[in-house]
Amino acid sequence: MDNKMILDNFEEYNDPILYDKENKGLNDISLLLKWASQTKGPIIDLACGTGRATIPLASEGYSLIGVDLHRGMLEEAKRKTSDLNLQIQWIEQDCTKLNLNIKSEFIYSVGNSFQHFLTNEAQDGLLSSVNSHLNTRGIFIFETRFPGIEELLQPSGEEYWKSYIDSDTKDKVDVYTISNYDSLSQLQHYITIRRYKNQDGEVIDEKRTKISLRYVFPKEMERLLLAHKLEVLNIYSDWNESHIKNDSYQMIYICKKIE
Repeated sequence: MDNKMILDNFEEYNDPILYDKENKGLNDISLLLKWASQTKGPIIDLACGTGRATIPLASEGYSLIGVDLHRGMLEEAKRKTSDLNLQIQWIEQDCTKLNLNIKSEFIYSVGNSFQHFLTNEAQDGLLSSVNSHLNTRGIFIFETRFPGIEELLQPSGEEYWKSYIDSDTKDKVDVYTISNYDSLSQLQHYITIRRYKNQDGEVIDEKRTKISLRYVFPKEMERLLLAHKLEVLNIYSDWNESHIKNDSYQMIYICKKIE
């Protein structure tokens, strides 16, 4: 995956503070802590962003290495932890060409980051990086959206997604998406529209961002992981360890590196 393709897919992350506002409710930390408690040594958070998952684990006493290619997200992560005295090393690197000179018993990548690796070559690069930095029998956890019919075959027009209150301005933000799925590339191309409303319900601003996400089907993923010597221990449909079903929204993979 060339640098232009990567940079063209960064729009949604060019406002790290907005990212934190919209993603603070995710509930992946408990399961990550469960597996962290069974490991020793540094834990690697790939595509760590602003440290949404890195910081809570480090706050529990674990040593973390947070890796991301987006400098702005990493700068925000550094700002948030500058006075916290946590065991975190923030590193700006391409996760498909990882070179940390260490091995870990536990690597994870959350926030559906796996979907940002848009080509077969990028997926192979990521999983090769995981393999080379993971101890034998080490654990790799990641999530990706389930490529269900409802997820892929969305209306081509503007569709309401969610609303929230901006914690700083107290304005209401209505979020809409426009999506188009390309079956040949298995890429879903999204336009996200945020409409900001004042206390009187009047639209006072509108922002649009574009992003493309890669979808992988379960049997395809199984073969891909095995090719990189990663054995699937469990697949969950949520972070509460629910069983995967045909109408699931997510796939959460618990993998072990094999010989």
